[in-house]
Amino acid sequence: MSQTLSAQPFVERTALTVLGAASICHLLNDLMQSLLPALYPILQEGYGLSFAQVGMLTFVYQITASLFQPFIGFYTDKRPLPYSLPVGMSSSLVGLVTIAYAPNYVGLLVGAILLGLGSAIFHPETSRIARLASGGKHGLAQSIFQVGGNFGSAIGPLAVAFVILPRGQQSLAWFALAALLGIVILTGLGRWYQRNGHAKRPSNTTPVRHAFLTRAQVSKAVAVLLILLFSKYVYLASFTSYYIFYMMNEFGLSTQTAQVYQFIFFAAVAAGTVAGGPIGDRLGRKIVIWVSILGVLPFTLVLPYVGLTATAALSIVIGFIMASAFSAIVVYAQELMPGRVGMVSGLFFGFIFGAGGIGAALLGILADHTSIRFVFQVCAFLPFIGILTALLPNTREPKAG
Repeated sequence: MSQTLSAQPFVERTALTVLGAASICHLLNDLMQSLLPALYPILQEGYGLSFAQVGMLTFVYQITASLFQPFIGFYTDKRPLPYSLPVGMSSSLVGLVTIAYAPNYVGLLVGAILLGLGSAIFHPETSRIARLASGGKHGLAQSIFQVGGNFGSAIGPLAVAFVILPRGQQSLAWFALAALLGIVILTGLGRWYQRNGHAKRPSNTTPVRHAFLTRAQVSKAVAVLLILLFSKYVYLASFTSYYIFYMMNEFGLSTQTAQVYQFIFFAAVAAGTVAGGPIGDRLGRKIVIWVSILGVLPFTLVLPYVGLTATAALSIVIGFIMASAFSAIVVYAQELMPGRVGMVSGLFFGFIFGAGGIGAALLGILADHTSIRFVFQVCAFLPFIGILTALLPNTREPKAG
């Protein structure tokens, strides 16, 4: 029996522990990342920022993550770097402290870049660990991993509302303790990965595409998946960067109350992420992708025209349905290109950061020239792009005979 097969029972026994640790680290990572957009009302007032400058903060942070992640994933497919994970978390730690004490807008931009770099290092290798620990249930594993990040994103607005807002911007530095905890856990994960994944990886077997699909079919499918992610994450950028402002402008809410509503939205996103992976394992990835993108269109079209209670209710529905897509899309892409887990994870995580960053920057400019409400009215049509799901091939090999 090969070394890889003999190690498999150990991997299966520890899968839930490893997945849980990866999910907790994802929570801590995305908690730190989410503090930046949740701070935007405070930063806008304190530094006199326009919506375009707010959008540029998101752009700089997310484009840094976008550019680095595919290259890191491609490199680590061939030369895994298990202990790069605590290094990435350290970058996020320094980024947080930089933002906490930034003397001017340039300081905020530097802190955003460091946050983006930390995220770029974190996602490809940790996603690979989640797949290694999946025991074959790739959708479930990806959902467990993703839900930690979603809960971290949800906690961010609450942390700003009830910790930073009463104490001031410099209290952001206290969240460096979360980064220190993440560094400890990620060091342990790196040690597990080195024993169970990196040392046992065959060096001469790296298939680059699905066995029964042509290269052209794989390329077309990946292009469609990226377009679908573009529609999803540009729409989500409107919530991540501007939902607090929307709630304040449309309904006269305080900053703290608006951040609670944003938490509700992100909590719905977390719940949808949990549901999406296992449903994809059972019913197929395409069904989940269909419903989670195109199926949300009626709700996004209605949202900019209703009152406060209906807005909150619709945001829950939109967040839950739309979030179920990402795990299905990532696993679908990994099935298209087996053996390229790091590259696929880096490409797709990097792309969503880039799409979200560019979307946030453009939406900020649009908001300055029109209104926040108009931004949500325009973005409401983006889920219509989900119709392109019809172009995706079936990744399950046809049965003979």
